[in-house]
Amino acid sequence: MSKKGDSNIIAVITMIFLFGMISFVTNLAAPIGNIWKMQPGIDGSNTWGMMGNMMNFLAYAVMGIPAGNLLKKKGYKFTALAALLVGLLGVFVQYLSGVVGVGATIGNLPANFFVYLLGAFICGFAVCMLNTVVNPMLKILGGKRSNQYIQIGGTFNSLMGTLTPMLVGSMIGELVKGKSQISDVNTLLFMAMGVFALAFVILLFIPIQDPEATKSTAKAESPLKYKHFIYGVIAIFVYVGVEVGIPGTLNFYLSDPESGAGMDPKTAAAIAGFVAGTYWFLMLCGRLISSFISGKVTARTQLSCVSAVALALIVLAIFLGNSFSVKMPVFNGHGFEMAVVPIAALLLVLCGLCTSVMWGTIFDLAVEGLGSATEKASGIFMAMVVGGGIVPLIQNAIADAAGYLPSYWLLAACVAFILYFAVAGSKVKKA
Repeated sequence: MSKKGDSNIIAVITMIFLFGMISFVTNLAAPIGNIWKMQPGIDGSNTWGMMGNMMNFLAYAVMGIPAGNLLKKKGYKFTALAALLVGLLGVFVQYLSGVVGVGATIGNLPANFFVYLLGAFICGFAVCMLNTVVNPMLKILGGKRSNQYIQIGGTFNSLMGTLTPMLVGSMIGELVKGKSQISDVNTLLFMAMGVFALAFVILLFIPIQDPEATKSTAKAESPLKYKHFIYGVIAIFVYVGVEVGIPGTLNFYLSDPESGAGMDPKTAAAIAGFVAGTYWFLMLCGRLISSFISGKVTARTQLSCVSAVALALIVLAIFLGNSFSVKMPVFNGHGFEMAVVPIAALLLVLCGLCTSVMWGTIFDLAVEGLGSATEKASGIFMAMVVGGGIVPLIQNAIADAAGYLPSYWLLAACVAFILYFAVAGSKVKKA
């Protein structure tokens, strides 16, 4: 094989690993929130516990469109290298939160918590930039096999989403107020820094040719002129909130000894992480199933069906709650077992099969008929990923005030809007 071919394969493998890192870094925030909830001054607040996740997704609102502009001006390789350096810095700052300001307070809150939030925000910048560049880079590097590589990357992304809350839960062990610390997950943070650094070195020495830009004298139309696109923007905002809020709040719910879930405090964090990880695993399964049926079943039909089922599952989880128990295969931190969990946990986990296809189907329906406005629409969509921070934050504020299961009414309302978009709001029309 030629040296160019060898370089391409190495670069493709690196991009696939970065697909995984996007999910890994994003899914660190919610389970690590369990640690911060236990710190003096935060005192079990779910709202503050979800703040790291909020900062991670807030970066999309700030960086979504600038990331696209950076890609156009500086090219794929520069953007990828910059994203890796930013990611390395973000994870390092999160590590520093276990070293800097420990024991000090700002107001009533731990000073090192603010260091962590800064790290989460920086990581959000990196993940947003990687999301902008990884798909097109695989398309360039893969040639005729690009779609296959993108699918492999997506699968690895889902796999890391599955493993991350499980690994964090097993490393935390028993959640003890004032004793559980961010340093408990240092091993994972070191691994993340190592992958970012190695990927940077590999990409630095691999030549990557940017595709020739197609110049057009015609001024692109604004996608906001289309009513179905505006509905699509709202749908993608609430969808990302649902996707993150279901497993993130579920993790808090099962880990909290006062939630009524009836979990053993010594193994609750590990089991909760594994249950939340099962949600991401079912998302992986759902994407695989969708890849086989998408050519035969329209995006509108898929989105209508999965949103209706997800709405039913969430409502059932709220009403049945802790009234029944079921067994699920989990890792308790020491070994595998069939753990007894509330039926609400199983119903919420099953939503992963439904949310797995929502991003692609919402995007397809929202950009239908946009023509020259499609590129601008993609940038707006990337900025709307901020919903993954705002919706779970509001949900956990509700959880603090009214309880974990009632907080899922917010997600039920979000899914109800997605169902409306699928059935009626996605019909192509100008505003």
